[in-house]
Amino acid sequence: MDTSDGELAERAQAGETAAFAALVERHWARLVRVARSIVGDAEAEDAVQEALISGWKKVERLRDTRAVGTWLSRITIRRCLAVTRRRRPQVTLTEVAEPHFEPNPGAAIDVQRVLTALAPRQRVVMHLTVVEGLSDTEISAVLRMRPSTVRAHRRRARERLARLDTGGMP
Repeated sequence: MDTSDGELAERAQAGETAAFAALVERHWARLVRVARSIVGDAEAEDAVQEALISGWKKVERLRDTRAVGTWLSRITIRRCLAVTRRRRPQVTLTEVAEPHFEPNPGAAIDVQRVLTALAPRQRVVMHLTVVEGLSDTEISAVLRMRPSTVRAHRRRARERLARLDTGGMP
């Protein structure tokens, strides 16, 4: 019989490293997907590792062991948002040529490129909505924001993507 996340979290709180390792194995792929949406491929696994180290150090503070997956997601998202805040543009906007985009309905969508055009919180909301299939209520629990704020981030993201799709025209 498979051990539930809650049981593994309780054992991890008791200091059992193997239980936390099992949680890491169980949630690793999902956490890396979320991280890739926020920080990109190059930094995703490092950000998740840092988040999981932080999670291990704080596991005794986890109140609802059944929500360990949401808790790990929250820690990972916060770590990724911190990484994006530390980044500073390397060139000024005047040095960058205006991108030229011609819509081609038959072309495949480069999801990573599309997501990087969004602000980090918009990126997280769109990832959790589209890729993970979470509801507004579930996203609000992960991000600790009101469902109306989740909807506002999603709306802004869609508006930004629509502007990109029309070549930047309002």
